[in-house]
Amino acid sequence: MTTMTAWMKIRRSRGKRNSTMTFQMVTSRRKDTRKRKRDFSSPMSPRDPSQAASHHAALHAHQQSGGASSRCRRSEHRSVTTHERRYLSGAPQAGGAASPSTRSRRRAQRRLTRNESRYHSEVRQEAVKEALAQYQSRPKNLPLPSKRSSVMTARSPDRHHRDSDSEDSDEDSVTAEGSLGSSGGHSGSQGTPEVTRTPLLLPPPQVPSHSGMGTPGSSSGSSHHTPPHPMQQKQQQPLPPIPPHSNRLSNGEDDERTRRELSEMTDLMRNITSFPQPPDVTNNTGGGNNRPPRDDRITRYSGLAPGRQSSSDSENWRGTGRWKVSNKIQQLLNTLKRPKRRPLPEFYLDDEEDLEIAANPKDPNAPKPEGMVMTPARGEQLVIPAGLPRSVEDAVYRYGSSSGYKAPVATILDANGKLSVSLTYGKLLSRSQKMAYNLLTRLGGRGEGNVMPGDRVALVYPNNDPVSFMCAFYACLQAGLVPVPIEVPLSRRDAGSQQIGFLLGSCGVSVALTSEACFKGIPKTSAGEVVSFKGWPKLTWFITDHLPKPPKDWQIPPRHSDDSAAYIEYSTDKDGSVKGVVVTRSAMLAHCRTLTSACNYTEGEVAVCVLDFKREVGLWHSMLCSVFNGMHVIFIPYSVMKVNPASWMQMITRFKASIAIVKSRDLHWGLLATKDHKDVSLQSLRLLLVADGANPWSLSSCDQFLAVFQSKGLRPDAICPCASSPEALTVSVRRPGHGGANAVGRGVLSMQGLSFGVVRVDQENSLTSLTLQDCGQVLPGAMIVVIKLEGVPFLCRTDEVGEICVAGGAVGDQYWGLQGMTNNTFKVQPLLLDSTPMNGTSTYVRTGLLGFLGPGGLVFVCGSRDGLMTVTGRKHNTDDIIATVLAVEPMKFIYRGRIAVFSHKVLRDERICVIAEQRPDCSEEESFQWMSRVLQAVDSIHQVGIYCLALVPPNHLPKTPLGGIHLSETRKKFLEGSLHPANVLMCPHTCVTNLPKPREVHHGNYVGPASVMVGNLVQGNRLASAQGRDMGLMDDEDGMRRHPQFIADILKWRASTTENHEILTLLNSKGQVATSLTCAQLHKKAERVGCLLLEKGHINTGDHVALIYPPGVDLIAAFYGCLYVGAVPVTIRPPHPQNLQSTVNTVRTVVDVSKSSIILSTLTVIKLLKSKEEKFDSGKKWAPILDTDDLPKKRLPSIYKAPTPEMIAYLDFSVSTTGMLAGIKMSHGAATSLCLSMKVACELYPSRVVALCLDPYCGLGLALWVLSSVYSGHQSILIPPGEVELNPSLWLSAVSQYKVRDTFCSYGVMELCTKGLGSSITALKQRGVNLSCVRTCVVVAEERPRVQLTSSFSKLFSGLGLSPRAVSTSFGCRVNVAICLQGASSPDPTTVFVDLRSLRHDRVTLVERGAPHSLCLMESGKLLPGVKVVIANPDTKGQCSDSHLGEIWVQCNHNASGYFTVYGDDGTSNDHFNAQLVTGSTGEVYARTGYLGFLRRTESVQADGELHDAVFVVGALDETVILRGMRYHPIDIEMTVMRCHKKISECAVFSWTNLLVVVVELDGAEYEALDLVPLITSSVLEEHQVIVGVIVVVDPGVVPINSRGEKQRMHLRDGFLADQLDPIYVAYNM
Repeated sequence: MTTMTAWMKIRRSRGKRNSTMTFQMVTSRRKDTRKRKRDFSSPMSPRDPSQAASHHAALHAHQQSGGASSRCRRSEHRSVTTHERRYLSGAPQAGGAASPSTRSRRRAQRRLTRNESRYHSEVRQEAVKEALAQYQSRPKNLPLPSKRSSVMTARSPDRHHRDSDSEDSDEDSVTAEGSLGSSGGHSGSQGTPEVTRTPLLLPPPQVPSHSGMGTPGSSSGSSHHTPPHPMQQKQQQPLPPIPPHSNRLSNGEDDERTRRELSEMTDLMRNITSFPQPPDVTNNTGGGNNRPPRDDRITRYSGLAPGRQSSSDSENWRGTGRWKVSNKIQQLLNTLKRPKRRPLPEFYLDDEEDLEIAANPKDPNAPKPEGMVMTPARGEQLVIPAGLPRSVEDAVYRYGSSSGYKAPVATILDANGKLSVSLTYGKLLSRSQKMAYNLLTRLGGRGEGNVMPGDRVALVYPNNDPVSFMCAFYACLQAGLVPVPIEVPLSRRDAGSQQIGFLLGSCGVSVALTSEACFKGIPKTSAGEVVSFKGWPKLTWFITDHLPKPPKDWQIPPRHSDDSAAYIEYSTDKDGSVKGVVVTRSAMLAHCRTLTSACNYTEGEVAVCVLDFKREVGLWHSMLCSVFNGMHVIFIPYSVMKVNPASWMQMITRFKASIAIVKSRDLHWGLLATKDHKDVSLQSLRLLLVADGANPWSLSSCDQFLAVFQSKGLRPDAICPCASSPEALTVSVRRPGHGGANAVGRGVLSMQGLSFGVVRVDQENSLTSLTLQDCGQVLPGAMIVVIKLEGVPFLCRTDEVGEICVAGGAVGDQYWGLQGMTNNTFKVQPLLLDSTPMNGTSTYVRTGLLGFLGPGGLVFVCGSRDGLMTVTGRKHNTDDIIATVLAVEPMKFIYRGRIAVFSHKVLRDERICVIAEQRPDCSEEESFQWMSRVLQAVDSIHQVGIYCLALVPPNHLPKTPLGGIHLSETRKKFLEGSLHPANVLMCPHTCVTNLPKPREVHHGNYVGPASVMVGNLVQGNRLASAQGRDMGLMDDEDGMRRHPQFIADILKWRASTTENHEILTLLNSKGQVATSLTCAQLHKKAERVGCLLLEKGHINTGDHVALIYPPGVDLIAAFYGCLYVGAVPVTIRPPHPQNLQSTVNTVRTVVDVSKSSIILSTLTVIKLLKSKEEKFDSGKKWAPILDTDDLPKKRLPSIYKAPTPEMIAYLDFSVSTTGMLAGIKMSHGAATSLCLSMKVACELYPSRVVALCLDPYCGLGLALWVLSSVYSGHQSILIPPGEVELNPSLWLSAVSQYKVRDTFCSYGVMELCTKGLGSSITALKQRGVNLSCVRTCVVVAEERPRVQLTSSFSKLFSGLGLSPRAVSTSFGCRVNVAICLQGASSPDPTTVFVDLRSLRHDRVTLVERGAPHSLCLMESGKLLPGVKVVIANPDTKGQCSDSHLGEIWVQCNHNASGYFTVYGDDGTSNDHFNAQLVTGSTGEVYARTGYLGFLRRTESVQADGELHDAVFVVGALDETVILRGMRYHPIDIEMTVMRCHKKISECAVFSWTNLLVVVVELDGAEYEALDLVPLITSSVLEEHQVIVGVIVVVDPGVVPINSRGEKQRMHLRDGFLADQLDPIYVAYNM
């Protein structure tokens, strides 16, 4: 395995940001079966092999370098066409259907606009250059993720429709393609080949020490090593199996241990070699569809040791803290009057408040406002010019019926640049009256709809048909209807279409007006009806073309009151929700009069409009004010602007227009169309209204446009930016033609001061300054104040940034149907600092614009509330971030300048996300180079980190109707995981600075176990100890007590006393009896096996015999045949025919490790062992193999009887949940004691019938299949789990058929039934399946009970009579296969809710159900008779109290005798099976289970009258992840990951050198892999306050699962480190 790492240190000062960071580039090897090439000499890293280090050291350095994570990417030889196919294959080429002349015109236009840049400022480009220049001379490397090549060429199925030429631009983007010119590019040094070869590093901000990523010098030991030459793999002997536990170091040894571990990491990894395949005794029972056999899932990774020294990759930190329930939950608890329990004493500090404080720090050096409290800015008195119409409707009548009725009111420019449609005032009057008549008569009178004056109707017209819209709008005004203009729905998946539907529903809209041409383009069903759009009410579509004329005697309805609604304009929130702003008739009239006065509109003027005429500035000026003043408007559709950006200037020249209504985007596009400049004359232009003048970056476009076109007659005083909002309508506008000192304002402000909400003037040449232009003065008759952004609406000071509020008659009235939000927005009463209302009775309307008032009443806007992002207590604006991002070589990487910036809250603070469309010809490496530069530029200029930076294919982001980026829909898709990015870069280590304080060890105040015990006793805490009922002489079966002592003798005794009693019944997949044996038949068959061993095997007493059988009675007979002759049986799962390569090696390993001298099997299995596929094996000869299909019909002369109970009866080999193969020695006495405990607990007698759906090869499954029925005499229904995979209803049908009271299964079987029979309950009931007979249904497992699965199983099959009390779990481990088991007369299983945060500190705190951070735990059955458990501290071996989480220690007669290893017993075995407490009963001997848990005394009463002590298993000790001193259990993180995306089918979590690794199985297309990375990172961070270091996305079936349905996380970790997972994508978070 070859790796590459580059090392640097991290250093960052407060004032001057000099920072570097550690990057690692980890390149992993792929299997040749995938036909994937690899190339380590990418342009990202040096070719010198001395720069490489081990993969493990790289991962360790990743965590120790302040969280700077490595990013691994597989390099491939790819050409540019490969990347083009990635985004363009499968879809028609843009413009492929266009004519040659059209294509030629587009090419020419692209050549003209190749030097474009969006909102570019020379100052901003210089700032970016300087921020990046300081890192040019440093070593360069870039962490790249590993991506499967199929992902690189894959393409989302829904992308092809986005590639048409008509959709490749947006209203906020640029149209040209090509590289940036001198005005928009970087310095010349950045264009050199050298810089291109070596990408620029992005040093992130320094991570504070409390982030727990290691000590400052922790990486020094491994940073200077060079990797050795690859060594040939050596064949080694199997290592002895290590128990699933390792001793923890004492607190005093932590520092020395940490230093030694870090300094020797590289040397340790250098000498690591490949060990033989780890043995596996697991089955292929599956828990889910589309999974390969389980054998393949366990042993697919080669080069792993069969026994592995389990070490804790943790830092033994300790700490204190106290957690507190949120106020809302506390209020709920108080309301419900729930009883409060006495809180247990806690010894850790509450870090929830610390998270809030850290997310909003108080900087003592932050600038503060110093000015006086502002006073309202008043506009001049509104003087209404004489001769204006009385209302907007009267204007239509006046101009349409006068002698000038033929004067044009609207003209449309078509796609060919010709004036196609023109509307006169006379036609406007006649058409609007015609529509008004038909609306009131046809819809109101004939029953086709129910439209009455005052009702709301939707206006659905395309952007290229302003004439029809104008007629319909004025028709509604004349008819007394309230028009609601909306966009044309083009498909069911339109961005924001559902929210528009909610608006229509809330407004009670039932009629939609549209044109005939538009109606034809609306999606329809096969029956010709309009499809039902999601969230939309049922609409009656009314075509406004070809309507009949009204009769001559028809009169227009009387005029409505002034306070009635005139129209409703929709407003979109930051989260995408749509609200309808009601504008009354009086406000509409006042607004028209105000704009007429402010803009000096006069009759007969010609205006050119490029904006959307249905909303905001476009509606107010081109539809209302123009008609109100008798003007002529030339409309230029957006589709024409894309083809000819200079068309609006050409119309000004042609018609000598005096007014132009544009956006800064149009100014920018006009600048780039240099070919058309020579014919442009702007001398007639007196008002160039810039609608988005409130955008801080519109200044650049205005200045550049004036500089170029001043020679074309453009006057400086003609450029008039304005500020507006849907709620307050026009806020301010610069007066055209007004000069003077206070007419125009400009300010150079400090961006740092603005981030703190304070206005501070900066130097003009500062690289971190923001230059703002004014948005004009207050409108006539209006007042403006600035109030604080949050909380009570106090007035701001004069040098403070706040939200601008407007009072006057020309403002919105309310949100339709939202009274609460209306009061907060439209009825604001500003307060003075002493909380008294401001003088005057006027209420103000919030504009949503952030800014301040300058001298002379000038309005300055520096952002919007929707674009505001508050990160770590500082405020940033999305437009500022976009401008900085676009200044980093935009034309080389960003497709048409399309960038979306938003924030979402993670861990109580907002995190910035940047989503951009990358160019199709941009390579993967170049993309990550650009992303690194963007991170550095934003960090240097704005002093804020980007949480997520994602690149998507071209035309992939959701669009608005005019082609702009639909921000809320983009954010929604990102958060729900449906954005499908092409590249993702997550930087949580650099952004998240409010993590909880790490748990630290205080060596000076060490408290020993004796002191802890005394403290618990003083506080009244019960020491954690529990004991099952005493067995005594509970078994009163005389024969069993007088004669047989061991299990083999009991079978012989039963064969003689109850020879015809059927004891075993094996079922096949059809539910039929495959084989059944009585006691005598089993005894005879066992004798024949014994004779075979003596005659052909020449077996000696104590020899080990490997039993390789499929699940069945042959395995049981062979087991007893070995016992009859004194041999020691070893049960081994046979190899799987479909996966011989790994499973045969597994069998070989177990045979070798167990020292089996003979193998017993069937002919079918023997053929597999000796087949040609054995070439996969190492070539060794098998031990002698005996076929038991044809046994000699002889009887044994005598049956071997063990002289002492301590003699070994059998060996039990199994792979534990920690991934280690461990063989345990079970003595004859332990086997008999185990059977007696189960018999007493479950009341097993010969009359009972027990159904077993388990694997018979290890643990409790082996005891139930082989031992229990012979000992107790009950009949066992044997159901192999493999048969349930073929027939999921087999197990439950058998339980119903045989009326089974007690049944045992595994989690895999339960999951199969839950998933496979979910829709078959009715069919099962019809077949007569009845589960009411079941008394106990026990899940056999070695893990924490899966509450969700057992609950789902109980609820699903309750319809078949299954009692919810019946389902329970058991618990066993290697040292004791059966510790807890639900008994027949035991209390019901207990469920508790514990605080998830306290478990990280090894504390147990009970909380109420529904409390925040609560975790539901179910007890793992009842303690078996004769079993005693204590909870001990795994480090100090002191006994814990009930409030502590500790290791479960067990003492009973059926404990295993020890581990069976190649070299015999060792110290580790003695420590595990002969452990003693250092406090309390120090003389007693226990076995250490290696599992963490706690005891809880419940209120239930046992059969003996004592209170019941419940055992709760939390997780395996060796699987816990220690991060930042706190203990995390993998299953908790895995449950969080499983919930974050529906395409995640399985998940596993492990750690490596303080790095949290998450492996997820993607049950979907490969292009969806990158969607998971941000969701997983955010979900784990939010719920567990821990940062994910590596996310590995793999195919379904990769996570190994054993026969009990338990994940083998350690096997997965070994496969990850050996690069054997074949991942789809590997992301290394920075």
